[in-house]
Amino acid sequence: MSRSFPLSKLSRTFSWALLIAIAIAVLLRLVNLSHREFWYDEVLSLLLSTGQKTSYSTPKELPVTLADYTPLLSLPVENGIGAIPATLKKLLQGLAGEPHPPLFFLGQHLWLRLFGNGVAATRSLNVFFSIGAIGSAYGLGRRLLGHQGGLLLAALLGTNAYYLFHSLNVRMYGPLLLWVILSAWAALELIEPKRLTVPDKEYKDGEGSSFYTKLLWNLVFIGSIAAGFLTFYYFAFFIVALAVLVLWLDRQHWWQHGLRFVAGIILMIPWVLWGTRQQLRNADLERFGGTQTWMETVGKHLEGVTQTLGIHLVLGDWVTSLPLVSATIAGIGAIALLVVCSIRLWRQHHYRVLGVALLLGIFPLVLALMVDILKGQFTVGFGWGRSMIFILPGCLLLIAAWIERTMGKWRPLAAAIVLGFYLVISIGDFTLRDRRMFHQIADIIEQEPTTPTLIAMNSQAWGHVLRLAYYIPPDLPVTLLAQPPAKLAPVLEKTLNTQTGNFSRVLWLDSGDPIWSKPKTEAEKLTFQQNIQTTLKPQYQLVETQPLVGTMEEDQFTVHLYQRSQ
Repeated sequence: MSRSFPLSKLSRTFSWALLIAIAIAVLLRLVNLSHREFWYDEVLSLLLSTGQKTSYSTPKELPVTLADYTPLLSLPVENGIGAIPATLKKLLQGLAGEPHPPLFFLGQHLWLRLFGNGVAATRSLNVFFSIGAIGSAYGLGRRLLGHQGGLLLAALLGTNAYYLFHSLNVRMYGPLLLWVILSAWAALELIEPKRLTVPDKEYKDGEGSSFYTKLLWNLVFIGSIAAGFLTFYYFAFFIVALAVLVLWLDRQHWWQHGLRFVAGIILMIPWVLWGTRQQLRNADLERFGGTQTWMETVGKHLEGVTQTLGIHLVLGDWVTSLPLVSATIAGIGAIALLVVCSIRLWRQHHYRVLGVALLLGIFPLVLALMVDILKGQFTVGFGWGRSMIFILPGCLLLIAAWIERTMGKWRPLAAAIVLGFYLVISIGDFTLRDRRMFHQIADIIEQEPTTPTLIAMNSQAWGHVLRLAYYIPPDLPVTLLAQPPAKLAPVLEKTLNTQTGNFSRVLWLDSGDPIWSKPKTEAEKLTFQQNIQTTLKPQYQLVETQPLVGTMEEDQFTVHLYQRSQ
């Protein structure tokens, strides 16, 4: 619609509806900041961000005071500002054994210094980044689809259940989307504004932005591609997609775009030379492989792609509470929708916006799949699709373009259906599913706050140990004995025989997912449980059993509270 004519009443109503959806998306992030406890990986992010990962030690066969772990989740005590570089050095050293680059953890470290390590305070940085990503999505959408198309893309991203989860997750995946969207938006802005809408034969070189505007977008582009790679290594796939995009749309200025990419790469080099090399030496790449038949390999690759799209565009974090087949079914539906969107845009001759959306969304996924096939690995579907989260804005752009450019008078209804679905999924996720297991454990212990308690846990996984240390008040007399399932009973027996008078209560914490040492069979698991019961029975009496559930498999525990017999 030409800017010389006022918008119709219907169009204004549509714009206001999209703005309301965006406002709801922001509100959902704010009200749910501390709604759930940290999950397994979040508390690991906190440990890394404090710079104290190198001070962590796995519990041994001797019980330890649980409160000894609590300080690791706060910034270390520093004697003056001169001690800060030493803390930052330890932070980087801790990252050398991790598979992720440093930018997210450095940002989180600064945030801890400003606001502390509370759940809401810690997550607020990602919420801040996600609001920036939603605003940037408007800019990207407006650049391709106009004002209402920008609002629609921002609303789709903001209400998307998968992105809502990662906006409230202390991991690098949420902030990554800000760099994805900014780099794509800047790339399009650096292509002369008329080049996307004016046929090549009618375009006159130089009819573009001012020098200072171009300088700004150059800085945004260079900074975004460097920040994206230093946030998540798989962003490299998106960089390749951006390179193809600018060559397709503006190959006449390929060398100028090439210089921008080189400038961004130069910013990455210091970490690549120091940190990435160490990380590759410590990397456990075998976990992504596997020996399978040809048919099984093909099936697993297809399953990874299908489930990733289903989780990104349909289920969101709900997938952690549903059978895995639900992600496959959702993925088939998501693929069908993307195919319909592509066909409709192609038939109505919206080739450029279709090409941009496919390059930003589907092309990086195909690249990652090809690398997986060549290396014999299965990373595309890893972690409920989070390794591919950078494809989400491109996929949503494709849906937004379909609604904005092809639906005509049905545009508001189509947008309302998609946004309504996303809001139902997102709101339902945070209202129907809770994660407060460790609060419940703390509540049990605080019923007798002065009674010495031994927590016997069948897991040494640091995410389990650190969540206990974070949520159980450090002033309570709690001792931890954490061992693999097969070893817990004999080590517990030895502990009780040598420290018989030290513990009036034993809280046996039976993890449904010990992470590092899962029993091979249900029969083996049952045997380990019976051994612990036999060990406790002579001296202790069972007084309470309580199942604890969260939103993920790692959240499943059963608490057995034993009181010492008189």
